[in-house]
Amino acid sequence: MSLFIKKPVSVLMAEAADTEKGLKRTLSAGSLVALGIGAIIGAGLFVRTAAAAAQNAGPSVTLGFIVAAIGCGLAGLCYAELSSSIPISGSAYTYTYATMGELLAWIIGWDLVLEYAVGAATVGIAWSEYLNNLLVHVLHMKPIAYQLCHSPFEISALTGEHGMINLPALGIVSLLSLLLIKGTQESAFVNGIIVITKVAIVILIIIFGWNFINPANHEPYIPAPSIYEDHQGIKHSYGGIMGILGAAGVVFFAFIGFDAVSTAAQETKNPKTAMPIGILGSLAVCTVLYILFAHVLTGLAPVDFFRTTGKEASVATAINTFMPGYGWLGKLVTVAILAGFSSVILVMLLGQSRVFYSMSKDGLLPKVFSDLHPKFKTPYKANLIILVLVGIFAAFVPGDIVGDMTSIGTLFAFILVCAAVIILRKTEPDLPRQFKTPWVPVVPILGIIVCAAMIFGLGWTNWLRLFGWLAIGFIIYFSYSKKNSKLRKGDK
Repeated sequence: MSLFIKKPVSVLMAEAADTEKGLKRTLSAGSLVALGIGAIIGAGLFVRTAAAAAQNAGPSVTLGFIVAAIGCGLAGLCYAELSSSIPISGSAYTYTYATMGELLAWIIGWDLVLEYAVGAATVGIAWSEYLNNLLVHVLHMKPIAYQLCHSPFEISALTGEHGMINLPALGIVSLLSLLLIKGTQESAFVNGIIVITKVAIVILIIIFGWNFINPANHEPYIPAPSIYEDHQGIKHSYGGIMGILGAAGVVFFAFIGFDAVSTAAQETKNPKTAMPIGILGSLAVCTVLYILFAHVLTGLAPVDFFRTTGKEASVATAINTFMPGYGWLGKLVTVAILAGFSSVILVMLLGQSRVFYSMSKDGLLPKVFSDLHPKFKTPYKANLIILVLVGIFAAFVPGDIVGDMTSIGTLFAFILVCAAVIILRKTEPDLPRQFKTPWVPVVPILGIIVCAAMIFGLGWTNWLRLFGWLAIGFIIYFSYSKKNSKLRKGDK
């Protein structure tokens, strides 16, 4: 039987309609917009902005945000069509199964682990950084020892100390995994409160920080092309077009989250109208805030600051250093960022468990991943397994590495989603579409090109990590998934 056997759309629609045995439908369009913003505004904005400015683009990181936003907008239009047409959990994995066949669906499902699980680990690491900032600058306590809040592969640029394990990152991932087991509606309520708080903080930073912008920090706006080598010996293309593309690939992590909304389609009350609103609404709000925020942050401090003193907890440190009289804002930012990071981890973990849920229902992963809690109706065993997986990454892998792995994995997923829209228009022309991507195939093709350009900008070390990750996925597919596929065995 072909490796590219497709799952019939009629079967997917029947699964979506089966509400008695499946996930509970509890989410509204407003909940989805909040869920999207909750996932989007977080480590990407508060950590990756400074990293992209330091390593890739300097002040022109704002142009990197615009490139990333264009790529996400094009992919977002495709996600909106697919999620409203096929309202079932699984996101890009489900869409690929219906359009390009099982092998590519497995590849994208495995690839989504990079987006959601590794993404949750990345944000957990950033949460750990800001926890120390909270302890020192807000609560005036001693920080957690470097060895206990950093990966064994990290060395302090200031003291030369080696890390051992990131315990705070492991702790927050564990806590939020347990909350998800309790229920999606409860998780969405907690997320909604956090979203209001952190959006208000971002707006305050933009308004008050604007008056402290030093025009000299924006000169030259696009630095001349060069190579920057960080303290770990990793080389980055800095300045020029490659710098902007590299920055787009790095800050692209800041937009990850709007697509996680599509993983909750099977838990949404009216997915055909709510999904497009949730996806595109959250993306639009965040894009405007991001560009303004990046302009203010790079105007407050020079690039060298983000390479040294301001490398960790960059936003709070920049406010405390370059905005005299606004120490209260730095403290408020630290508290809000910790809460904001928590909501991002929450949505990432939600997305990962729902992708594994769908893959397990198809037989491509063991049944344990789709077992629902008898009372809460959540995939609790999947959440516990993901807790272990994400916890290992959060505790033992450096943040820069997992952040770039998340970006490249997500970009690859976006490319397949854009292609899925074109294919589904040809193979299922009569499928009811509550929302239609405009100018097909132009919009999807442009989405593919922009996302591919950002992958190119991330450099060969990240390509190797992606290929290595996919190689592990192929081993699992051919040794387990292919033999146990329900579609192949005729169970579906």
